[in-house]
Amino acid sequence: MKLEYFIAKRLITAKDHKSSISAPIIKIAIIAIALGMIMMIVSVATGIGLQQKIRQKVSAFNGHIIISSYNDNQSDVSTKPISIYQKFYPKFNGVDGINHVQAVAGKGGIIRTENAFEGVIFKGIGKDYKLDNLEEYLVQGKLPNLKANLNEEVIISEFLANRLGLKLNDSFVTYFMKEDNDGYNLRNFKIVGIYNSGFQEFDANYVIGDIRHIQRINKWKPHEVGSFEVFIDDFDQIDLKGQQVYEETSSTLDSVTIKEKFYYIFEWLKLFDFNIIVILIVMIAVSTINMVVALLVLILERTQMIGILKSLGANNWNIRKIFIYNSFYLITKGLFWGNLIGISLLLLQKYFGIIKLNPESYYVNEAPVDINLFYILLLNIGTVAICLLVLLIPSYIITKISPSKAIRFD
Repeated sequence: MKLEYFIAKRLITAKDHKSSISAPIIKIAIIAIALGMIMMIVSVATGIGLQQKIRQKVSAFNGHIIISSYNDNQSDVSTKPISIYQKFYPKFNGVDGINHVQAVAGKGGIIRTENAFEGVIFKGIGKDYKLDNLEEYLVQGKLPNLKANLNEEVIISEFLANRLGLKLNDSFVTYFMKEDNDGYNLRNFKIVGIYNSGFQEFDANYVIGDIRHIQRINKWKPHEVGSFEVFIDDFDQIDLKGQQVYEETSSTLDSVTIKEKFYYIFEWLKLFDFNIIVILIVMIAVSTINMVVALLVLILERTQMIGILKSLGANNWNIRKIFIYNSFYLITKGLFWGNLIGISLLLLQKYFGIIKLNPESYYVNEAPVDINLFYILLLNIGTVAICLLVLLIPSYIITKISPSKAIRFD
């Protein structure tokens, strides 16, 4: 065992250590590090979790990349049909990292009941649709049967159901304008499922059912659809994949990523990255300052010991290492409790959803968390490394202590 480590260990375990002048300051430093780690773990986990959850919701209803005809219509209503006979459908082999392509169509309509009416977008989906994306948000009933003959089954959002006074298994009438604006088409639908995504922009608009209804209303052929939704494996590559998809599709078709279509949402999400960085800087600064104060107090408290060690031949770096080891113990103790409490809080939130959020502001009903052990490990390593590097500066005061004066120090 190295002498420096041995002395540091004896200082930590000494009985007078707990009743010394530095004891309350050391406790404050440990608590500051623990609280800092809790704040960092929670801020990173909730910030990344919120970003991932919102991305997941946007992509669940739109895919990652949308391929459609060129038109001036900025809504989700399909105005020009596209043939499904494309080289990228049903398998997009021209671009790596694409796992699914599905055909959809949108049609604007008005739901009318005895007491209310609402403008909606009927989203038509087919047999190729990834229903598991919707299943997560289903709160009542089931998903529509798309494999059977054309039927009246649809799912409607909880938001729309409440506004229209509808419930599961109710039927309602929807009016669709004809393509030539000459009159309207009337369709009866039956609610077989109710969903709640917490994303009011989607919940307030979408009624989801069989795409064959839109094909009949618009007098499209069975192989004609409104657009294609493309799903990729890695969201971090969405800009690159979006450009590759655009290059691989026909010149008569346009493609746009959800980052471009919903730019205001993703610009808002970028603010979370800035907030996380600010919190990390502030928490590490607070932890470091507290450790610097604690180290200075420890050095002043052990001035006589430093003088004796110097008189016995110990050099400045040997003595500095004693206090660095001592500080490392205090840092790891604070990190232990910080990690224990921080991860426990995340687990409670993940499985019990204690903290609720306003979906109108945050697009989710409860604060989502992403417990990533790699990020937590990086936070711990970074905190230890930064604190120890900064502590080298105040430990330099040891070089200025004279052995003769230090031994007489009281």
